[in-house]
Amino acid sequence: MRLEHGRRASLALTLNFVAFAFALSAVTTSYWCEGTRKVAKPFCTGPPLKVKQWFCIRFNSSNVNDTRLVQYIFETGEEKFLLRKFHTGIFFSCEQAADMNGFDCRDFSEIAPEHERGVLWLCIVAESLYLTLLFTGGALMTLEQCPCFSVMNKLKLSAFAALCTALSGLCGMVAHMMFTTIFQLAVAMGPEDWRPKTWDYSWSYALAWGSFGTCMASAVTALNRYTKTIVEFKYKRRNIEKSLLIKQKMMELERPEQMLDMYLTAVPGDAEAPLELPVNGHKPSTGATYVVEMDGAPEPQGEAYC
Repeated sequence: MRLEHGRRASLALTLNFVAFAFALSAVTTSYWCEGTRKVAKPFCTGPPLKVKQWFCIRFNSSNVNDTRLVQYIFETGEEKFLLRKFHTGIFFSCEQAADMNGFDCRDFSEIAPEHERGVLWLCIVAESLYLTLLFTGGALMTLEQCPCFSVMNKLKLSAFAALCTALSGLCGMVAHMMFTTIFQLAVAMGPEDWRPKTWDYSWSYALAWGSFGTCMASAVTALNRYTKTIVEFKYKRRNIEKSLLIKQKMMELERPEQMLDMYLTAVPGDAEAPLELPVNGHKPSTGATYVVEMDGAPEPQGEAYC
């Protein structure tokens, strides 16, 4: 039984650490959502190169300021546009640079609609509470593994750890849903120079919800272990109470026999003398003695006449 309790405690602690690692990785990265933006290609600058620069538009002449020359471009239709990749997190949104080398990042609070920024700050607060409560639950589970605590103290630590872990999971769920809402609002109502053409959820978003699931599994495991231990204690206590009650009843049943034995040992030796009973309502004479037999009829022992 102790081995089973130890395995349950280790499983709950492991799930808690995994959930904390997933949550920390998700919050600190900016890959909750990713997609592409359709932007017009900028004009190429600098001297012309032998290799065509596909990410910018170059005129037929390098002397752009000469008004006597006719400037024209070869790109037509969709060739004049460029699809830039972007990825967004709770704190930052990054987009490919103009030369397609590296990413340029800016605060996501600048992209969110102004009247909905309060939801973003609530999301950040909820994520902070999620990480704090999750870490607290893991710390309590770690303290529970210490052999210096008694069984009752370990049960209290297990109960508080399960409570903190469950509350952290609820905070995390609310935070993830808030971010989903604010991102969709930003896609519909955000600035024109940011609105994506296509987008989808990325691996950080999957890590965040994976962290939530692992967190709730840890809370259920800890609470199940606590509940099972309490039930076992109550079952043992009930058995002990039943055994004590049975012993008490046995002692009560043994007392009359002891009193009867004491009474029989206190009866004098002449108690076996024959008992004189009246015959037909008249007391027999002193000379006649009757003995009561088991058959119920008195039998005379002798007669005396004057």
